[in-house]
Amino acid sequence: MNILLTGGAGFIGRWVAKRLLEDGHKVWIVDDLSNGRRENIAEFEGHPGLAAFIEGTILDRVLLAELFSQHAFDICYHLAASINVQDSIDDPQTTFDNDTIGTFYVLEECRKHQVKIVFMSTCMVYDRCMDDNGITENHPIKPASPYAGSKIAAENMVLSYYFAYGLPTVVIRPFNTYGPYQKTGGEGGVVAIFIKNKLTGKDLNIYGDGTQTRDLLYVEDCSRFVVQAGYSERVNGHIVNAGLGRDISINDLALLVSGDSKRIKHVEHIHPQSEIQKLLCNYGKAKELLGWEPAVSLEEGIRLTEAWIASTDLI
Repeated sequence: MNILLTGGAGFIGRWVAKRLLEDGHKVWIVDDLSNGRRENIAEFEGHPGLAAFIEGTILDRVLLAELFSQHAFDICYHLAASINVQDSIDDPQTTFDNDTIGTFYVLEECRKHQVKIVFMSTCMVYDRCMDDNGITENHPIKPASPYAGSKIAAENMVLSYYFAYGLPTVVIRPFNTYGPYQKTGGEGGVVAIFIKNKLTGKDLNIYGDGTQTRDLLYVEDCSRFVVQAGYSERVNGHIVNAGLGRDISINDLALLVSGDSKRIKHVEHIHPQSEIQKLLCNYGKAKELLGWEPAVSLEEGIRLTEAWIASTDLI
C-alpha cells in the first residue's frame, strides 16, 4: 500500500515506519522535527520502500494538499503532535494548533481523497483508574491538561468524520510507551530518563510522593498495535486502548531500574494538577478486534532499553 506517516521521525513513529517498511509498503514520512529526529530514521535512508521524507508541518495545508493529490494513499497514520504535558500548560496554543487544528487539516485531506486515518491519541485523556480491572474505552475522560484537551477535541473530530462521511477512521490510545529511540532528557519518558540517570551515576528524581502508577508499554508492542489498527476494518469508528495490563508505581519503577533506594529522591511536582494517580490499561477490546496483546514484559523491556541507551552516545 501507499502510506502517509505523520510524525514518522519521532520515537513511536520511527518504530511504526520500520514495521510498515518490513511489511512491504511504500511510506511517505512527514515530520517538522520539532520533536522527532532525522537520526531516528537514518537507517531507512535508501530503503526501497521509503518513498520520501518531507521536513514539513501538518499545519501547512498546501503541503498536505500536494501530497494527497500526487500520491494515492491507502492509509494515513497520523502521529504528529505536541506531546509534552508541561509545554501544553506553559504554551497551550502551540499544542492546540498542532494536535487539534493540524489533525483537522489532515482529516480534510483524508476525506477529500477517501483515505483511512489512524489517529494516535493518548491515555492521558482518561480520569484515574479506580480499580484493578483497568481502564476500558468507556472509562470517564478528564482533560487535566491542554494536551489532553487538544487530543480529546481531535478525537471527536476524527470520529465525527466516520459518522458524518463514512470515512474509515480509528482512534488509538496507547498507554505510556517506552523503549529504544525515546529521548532521555526532559522531553523523554520516565523509563528512559531513569535509565540514563542510573547509567550516568545521577539520582533518580521522582515528582511528588511517587505513589502514582503507570502502565508501561514496550515500543515494539505499541508499533505492532498501531500498524494493525490501520490494516483492520473491524476497528473503524472505534476507540481502542493498548497497554501492558499491569501498572507499577513510580517508586517501584525507580527501584526496579536502579536497584538502589539510596539513589532515589523525591522532588516537588511541576504539574500536580495534571497528574493522573493511577493508570492501568484494559486492552480487552484490542485483543478482541485485532487479536493484539503485548508480548514484552516490563522487566524485559527495561533490559532491552537499557542495553540500547548504553550502546549509544546518549550517555
